[in-house]
Amino acid sequence: MQRRKNKEIKLIFTVLAVFFLAFLAVPMVQVIVKSLTQDTAGIGLENYREVLTSKGFMQAVGNSFLVAGCSALVTTLLAFVLAYTVHYTNLGRRYKDLIAKAAVLPMLLPTITYGFAIIYSFGKQGLLTRLFGRQLFDIYGFNGLLLGYVIYTLPISSMLINNTMGYIDKRFMIVSRLMGDSPFQTFKITILRPLLGTLAASFIQTFFLCFTDFGIPASIGGQFEVVASVLYEEMLGSVPDFGNGAVVAIIMLIPSIVSITVLNILEKYNVRYNKISPIELKKSKKRDITCAVASAAIMVGILSIFAVIFVVPFTEEWPYRTSFTLEHFQTVFEDSSLYGVYTNSLMVAIVTALVGTLMAYGAALVTARSSVSQRLKGTIDSIALVTNTIPGMVIGLAYLFCFSGTSLQNTFAILIICNMVHFFSTPYLMMKNSLSKMNASWETTAMLMGDNWTKTIIRVVTPNAVSTLLEVFSYYFVNAMVTISALIFLAGTRTMVITTKIKELQYFNKFNEIFVLSLLILFTNAAGKFIFQKLADRSQKKENKVDMKKIRKMGLKRVASFAMAGVVGVSALGLTACGSSSSEDQVIIYSNADEEAIESMEHALDDNGFEGQYTIQTFGTSELGGKLLAEGTDIEADMVTMSTFYVDSAQEQNSMFKDLEFDVNTIDEFPSYCAPITAQEGTIIVNTEMMEENNLPTPTSLKDLANPEYKGFISVTDIASSSTAWLLIQALISEYGEDGAKEVLTGIYDNAGDHIEDSGSAPLTKVRAGEVAIGFGLRQQAVADKADGLPIDYIDPAEGNFSLTESVAVVDKGDDTNAKAMEMAQCIIENGREELQSYYPLALYEGEETDAENLSANPKVFPEPLTVDLLEQHQALSEECK
Repeated sequence: MQRRKNKEIKLIFTVLAVFFLAFLAVPMVQVIVKSLTQDTAGIGLENYREVLTSKGFMQAVGNSFLVAGCSALVTTLLAFVLAYTVHYTNLGRRYKDLIAKAAVLPMLLPTITYGFAIIYSFGKQGLLTRLFGRQLFDIYGFNGLLLGYVIYTLPISSMLINNTMGYIDKRFMIVSRLMGDSPFQTFKITILRPLLGTLAASFIQTFFLCFTDFGIPASIGGQFEVVASVLYEEMLGSVPDFGNGAVVAIIMLIPSIVSITVLNILEKYNVRYNKISPIELKKSKKRDITCAVASAAIMVGILSIFAVIFVVPFTEEWPYRTSFTLEHFQTVFEDSSLYGVYTNSLMVAIVTALVGTLMAYGAALVTARSSVSQRLKGTIDSIALVTNTIPGMVIGLAYLFCFSGTSLQNTFAILIICNMVHFFSTPYLMMKNSLSKMNASWETTAMLMGDNWTKTIIRVVTPNAVSTLLEVFSYYFVNAMVTISALIFLAGTRTMVITTKIKELQYFNKFNEIFVLSLLILFTNAAGKFIFQKLADRSQKKENKVDMKKIRKMGLKRVASFAMAGVVGVSALGLTACGSSSSEDQVIIYSNADEEAIESMEHALDDNGFEGQYTIQTFGTSELGGKLLAEGTDIEADMVTMSTFYVDSAQEQNSMFKDLEFDVNTIDEFPSYCAPITAQEGTIIVNTEMMEENNLPTPTSLKDLANPEYKGFISVTDIASSSTAWLLIQALISEYGEDGAKEVLTGIYDNAGDHIEDSGSAPLTKVRAGEVAIGFGLRQQAVADKADGLPIDYIDPAEGNFSLTESVAVVDKGDDTNAKAMEMAQCIIENGREELQSYYPLALYEGEETDAENLSANPKVFPEPLTVDLLEQHQALSEECK
């Protein structure tokens, strides 16, 4: 029987080992190989030398350690206070339940929302700033990251400490007091000492969550650069460098080796009690009041930050038009694509939770309910620790490298597998702890009663683990609903989930709609948590009354039938979600275009017989550029509209576009494989109310922005991550030469401070929100805001309005090329240009004229051709000015 049991356990181990070999080890090896690969020199360490000696990299690593360490310390302390209030005070049960619920609230929202919530709460025009009458602190840089990270990691730390504290035997407090120990000694011996391992584990866990997060630094990091933002810039910057990005990813993984060692050492500090006896806590009003006030302050702090999510979406345009409206909700729910995206998210979350729970359960059975060698058990434990410390961004990129061109690319399966691997650690540890606490003799007893090991697990162990299984299911479900860091690289047009929809809205500056979708995720997760918790509580009561003979009467076939029904039901949901997506013969269009351009292209296609025959998926310029360079002809898209210099680079590297089969009569010469659709100009954007409020003179040139009176009032983009900044730098170099441009740009960067942004739309966003008075961005966006009645104006700089073109190109997939893509490209050029030109007024084709009303004051063209090489030269110049 023992041999039979080990056979089944080893089968489970083999399945898990093969799974993690294929979907963890192999992709990570791909990252390592990529880090060692040079374009011209083959294999070597040149990428490592370049990254480690690059300006600011070691400073970014130091910043990451500093802010992650401080955040982990603060989070662990706050989580301890909350857990102590729950377990060691005589406060009411309802109050304690409220503490537990408030602590996990941030877990129900995607981290991409946190930065926006902090800006709209504590920014210069934020909700809390207005309530207090002044800005409480500078939210950009260290302060904002610390606040965001603490909110982000508090749920995990609270769950760890709260769970362990519930298993501390409080009788030892009585013994300590009887022995004459001081209150502090009693506290140290009976509470801190048993929690030492858990507190250290909490610190390490939260440290690495902070160390590897990108979403929060992207919005409020300012000039306090961290290593995660360096990884983003290398992988998804305006000119992606996958070799250097892979190096940064590997460097980010090095601390995980240290964490595995430290956590193994800390394991011996865990205190285990043979029996937990409930006792009546000593009455102490001082203790209870102190803990009540402290925990209330923590809860109010958390809830007040997220209160803005319930306010801003109901206003016309925060902070200038604050009258009540439901327009933003109507806009979101009238979007026909939302229902498919929401269904996709639910399906991915449910299947991830179901299969992930089975995987975590199987792994825990190997380590907690078997007699296999410690080597096999140690392998599972190591996998759990490794998955816990690999950033989601790194996993996503590893999968991008590994599975591009395979049948898994752009499928729901790859999203689900990614989630299962990414979130494996915590569910596995939850299951392992639960199974370890069960009676070790159950299998032996069942064997004597004639059952084999499989029947024993199904009939005896599983019914006793139902409450934990539900908690694990809930954990997977919630995290799958809110994650974005890995999926942003893997989700395709037909497999988009709701968090990637939020990322799309961020690109369009639709923050009201972002908050609406965040509320949708919040309510979905809250409902899910409530249901799962009720089921878990009910199961917990039943688990305490287990009758093995009664359990044996429930036949194996019956249990298997219920399990099979669940799998079939979820699979049906998945198929339904897939079926609701665009049909296979639709043309998939990838685009980095702004909202106005997207609408113009849709109007041209719909009005000329192509309605319902295409799907447009939008990306940021750097994100789409990364996909073009990484995926080549394996890309999901049939057609792209993209910055022309990126199209050129992708064609040079991957030979991925067909020559256009229609005449393109452009004023300037363009390659045969693309045709321009828009030209975007840069300009100075101002918030007229902020300018007046701060008595700021109106700038007339980019050189003026370097004047000291503008310090702290300017926002510009970083050319390392956004091509919008190139418009500014072209103007400076063209007018003042490289040396003069460096002098002016240094002054502009000094004035911008924490407002050197990674996103081209971020300066306008901050000008619009009143965070700064002046920004440099796209002219047509400022024109639209002014027309909408916002306090926004634009000033065409004396140095000139330089422009970048975006072009349409058809992907060459050989025999699989969608013929309609070429027809649609022709339709956009021939029927969409009139409307496109109303938003982007520069004439591009013969016979076109620039509309006088939209004509910029000083349009100019850079004297050299715009190429990736030139962009890289200007990036180097920009770095010298920081």
